[in-house]
Amino acid sequence: MSVTNESYEPLTAGVRLRPPRASDERIVRAAHREMARDDGFDFALGLAPTMSWPEYLATLENRRRGINLPAGIVPETFLLATAGDEVIGRASIRHTLNDYLRRRGGHIGYAVLRQYRRCGYGTQILRRSIPIARQVGIGDILITCDDTNTGSQRIIESCGGRLESTPTWSDGTVIRRYWIS
Repeated sequence: MSVTNESYEPLTAGVRLRPPRASDERIVRAAHREMARDDGFDFALGLAPTMSWPEYLATLENRRRGINLPAGIVPETFLLATAGDEVIGRASIRHTLNDYLRRRGGHIGYAVLRQYRRCGYGTQILRRSIPIARQVGIGDILITCDDTNTGSQRIIESCGGRLESTPTWSDGTVIRRYWIS
C-alpha cells in the first residue's frame, strides 16, 4: 500500500510550535541525548549537561532577546514542536545571520525526533516556522541542508524553497542552499 502526504495531513495538522516549559525538562534532555547519540546533532541548542533547567530556559530567553550572547551566536527563537501532548521535534529561528550561518546554517533549523520521522512532521515544523521568521523581520529566508539529506530537501522544496547553489565545504560536504521568499 502506498501512503501519500495527504493521508498524513490529519495527523500533522495539530503540530504546534511553543517555547519550552518547566515541565519539558525530562523529554528535552532525553531528546538531546538521543539526537547526539544517533545523529550527532544538538536537539536543545546551548544545553550543557551541568546546566540547570531554569538556567537553560533563561538562556533561551536571553538568546531570543539578543542578551549576553556567546561569541558566534545570533539572536534566535527556540521552539519545541508538539503534536498533542508529545514533543516531536524543534525549530530554531535565527533572527540574523553571521558568516557561518550565511554559508551553512541559514535562518531556520529544525529537527524531528527519530520515532516521528517520515510522517510529515518536518514539513509542518518548517511551515509553521516561516511566519515566525517573518514576525522577527526576516524577508527572504535562507535554509540549508546537506546534499545527502533527501528528506530535508523534500521538506524545504515543499515549503517553497528555491535552490540557489550547492557549494562544497573543505571537508567535502556538499550543502544545498535554498531561499524562501
